[in-house]
Amino acid sequence: METKVAVQLADGFEEIEAVSIIDVLRRANIETITISISGKSEVTGAHGIKLIADRLFEETNFDNISMIVLPGGMPGSENLKDHQGLREQVLKFYNEGKSLGAICAAPMMFGDLGILKDKTATCYPGFESKLTGANVTGADVEIAGQIITGKGPGVAIKFALEIVRTLKGDKLASQLAEDMIFA
Repeated sequence: METKVAVQLADGFEEIEAVSIIDVLRRANIETITISISGKSEVTGAHGIKLIADRLFEETNFDNISMIVLPGGMPGSENLKDHQGLREQVLKFYNEGKSLGAICAAPMMFGDLGILKDKTATCYPGFESKLTGANVTGADVEIAGQIITGKGPGVAIKFALEIVRTLKGDKLASQLAEDMIFA
């Protein structure tokens, strides 16, 4: 199966995180689709920036998708966590051993679903208690098996590069970091 990543967008998403992830993955030639869970193509970020999603959640077949990624932001992370269809897909991916990623406040969905139990994870400061069962480290990025978590907007590129490293290998991630002048 060709690698395909689905970045989920909800009203109130963190713009730096969403755009950085999408941009870095596309630079790595990873097919990346943006999916609105809001029932409309236009999704408004936490700071008023609007994005047009590639497709709506309801129109998406997740069978050929390799990874689901959740940008953070508020109330975007809450909106993601509360979307029943997305919750079901995340659990399905987890149970099938497919990759999952979340940054900032968004790992709260993973905690709420119980899939962080006994795993290392990180999140935006103040959301640690929402990562039920996890060993929350406060690191910039944590990788625990199939789950990648990131701390927040300032580490969005680092988080995205770890997704590239996980999906496509160290060589591509390192070359991309060098090309982007990522220290």
